[in-house]
Amino acid sequence: MIFHDRHQELGYRVTQGDEVEDMFNLLCEVKRQIPSVNAVSSGAIASDYQRLRVESVCSRLGFVSLAYLWRQDQSLLLQEMIGNGIVAVTVKVAAMGLDPAKHLGKELAFLTAYLHKLKELYGINVCGEGGEYETLTLDCPLFTNARIVLDEYEVVRHSSDSIAPVGVLHPLAFHLENKADIQSLKSQDKINEVCKHKLGSVFEVIDNLERCDATCKPVDYSVDTIDGLEHKFIISRTNNRSTFSLCCWLQDSCNGLQEDLKTVLEKVESQLVSFGFGWENVIYIHLYIDDMNKFSEANETYVRFITHEKCPFGVPSRSTVEMPLVEMGLSRAYIEVLIANNKDKRVLHVQSISSWAPSCIGPYSQATLHEGILHMAGQLGLDPPTMNLCNGGPSVELEQALKNSEAVANCFNCSISTSSIAFVVYCSKNVSSLERLDIQEKQETIFRQMKISNSWEGCTDKVLDPLLLYVLVPDLPKRAYIEVKPILYVEDDTDVAIETNTERSCSKVPCYWGFKQEDWHDSCIQKCVVPGKICASIVSITRELAAKICFDSPHPDYVNDDQYSLPKVHMEKLSKFCVYLLDKVISNHDFSWEDIMNLRFYIPASLQLTVEELMPMFSNALLELAEMSQKRVMNGEEPIFNIVPVLGAGRAASSMDDVVTCELLARKS
Repeated sequence: MIFHDRHQELGYRVTQGDEVEDMFNLLCEVKRQIPSVNAVSSGAIASDYQRLRVESVCSRLGFVSLAYLWRQDQSLLLQEMIGNGIVAVTVKVAAMGLDPAKHLGKELAFLTAYLHKLKELYGINVCGEGGEYETLTLDCPLFTNARIVLDEYEVVRHSSDSIAPVGVLHPLAFHLENKADIQSLKSQDKINEVCKHKLGSVFEVIDNLERCDATCKPVDYSVDTIDGLEHKFIISRTNNRSTFSLCCWLQDSCNGLQEDLKTVLEKVESQLVSFGFGWENVIYIHLYIDDMNKFSEANETYVRFITHEKCPFGVPSRSTVEMPLVEMGLSRAYIEVLIANNKDKRVLHVQSISSWAPSCIGPYSQATLHEGILHMAGQLGLDPPTMNLCNGGPSVELEQALKNSEAVANCFNCSISTSSIAFVVYCSKNVSSLERLDIQEKQETIFRQMKISNSWEGCTDKVLDPLLLYVLVPDLPKRAYIEVKPILYVEDDTDVAIETNTERSCSKVPCYWGFKQEDWHDSCIQKCVVPGKICASIVSITRELAAKICFDSPHPDYVNDDQYSLPKVHMEKLSKFCVYLLDKVISNHDFSWEDIMNLRFYIPASLQLTVEELMPMFSNALLELAEMSQKRVMNGEEPIFNIVPVLGAGRAASSMDDVVTCELLARKS
């Protein structure tokens, strides 16, 4: 796990003479002489320093990094290692409470109780992950023929510090002791099948090896023109001075997804430069594509723009979803980026495959924390050790995706059950109606269980009631049924009051466009507010409510389950009603339109309206609000919102039939 903390670079840069380069030389020779090798396993448990250096070498050589001990409970690991027949003795001690004269040369089984006592007293790592001690393995199940026996050794003190003396055990003589056949058989069931065969030859590693080429060289598209063609872009940008959303899409498609994405990324890059920023300022990226069959092609283009070299403080987190872009008049790729005007962020990027959570081998991170908001990458129901989708259908995938999200949240000392501001669940169209109902019940059950568990642990203060949004999409990466995307509030040390959906009715704002406050208005709104800091809201306009707004009574075309079209005049009225409700939420909680970080309008493709038709409707509604209220709402004529084409959306998995769904996130600048 790479934790890029604020401006600190934890990533390794190639340094001649560093021990990491010795490892590179060794593995380069392994790759040359044993081409079938494609992964490297390390024993990192909690040390970012160790693991990220292994990941750096693996990335340069095209290997997969395996770290199956990562973030495991060290007390349980120590017990498991001893229980599985690993006999290891200490050969170095360097921690409070460990005395070279007393504790060198002792087996871990003998020291276990004492190590746990030191953990309670001084907080040491019982597995020695912090360098508290080093060990030499004398016997284990992998040693099928013999064990090592130390005949003679000496203790050398490197430091006689009175608090934490440092000492090393130097073996002087040893021999191998054959194992009895019966003893070898006892542990045979614990040995992996590959370890039953004798290892191959030992190769000599020659120094000053010729460097192996990296598997993927970054390509700088910034010097490339957009094929000399003029493209019609739509750019939107929110007003927040600290963190703002920038969206870019084409109204004319190029020659396929890769070209469209390349063109859009070039435009976003040029926009960043015009603001004096670069990709290192980007916190989060929503990547929408029109065909998930071309995910690998999209990724190939993506990684040529967003690289570790361009983002030394951590690559952005990302969510990738297939949307009906072409059906609504867009090109085949559509990008939305969240940009910070500073680099004050913590980025969690785990590239190693482990039992902890799914790895992110490419240049996108599991989560990014910026100014109290944790933006988590889209999580699939992947089994972390195998990186395969869990079998059992949508509800099983959802459960695993939530477990993965919780593992990421725990790294920031929070929980998705208590700290989530908003929870977006992307649901594939391949999920049946009955399965959607199961998904919703499963989500509610898991959150309830998590909250009970947190209450047992005393974590009952400041529990947020997250906004829930289910979005129906054509497809997801790996043909997954479910992808979840949490946004969390990671509170600081100050006491804050939390306002949820049940508090403070929206009633203060003047009436605009003739809309008058009615009791049912609040039923359209979900909101989660941290006073003076964060305001999040989702406004859902179902077909029934749309009929009420447009006709003051139900209308058959709006409640029919079949595909239907919506007259433009009705959508214009709905756009104004959405803006009216959003303004009530913002104003009633002492926020302004200039505080908005994200504003999305999810529109189903079944309405048969294009983005080109929809953009002026919402823009005009916002402009009219600005004129009537004398508030600063827009950036001149530049839109502050994104239109996201979907198959459906709603606050419940069983009823993703909203005509319009609005998602807003604001933070005080």
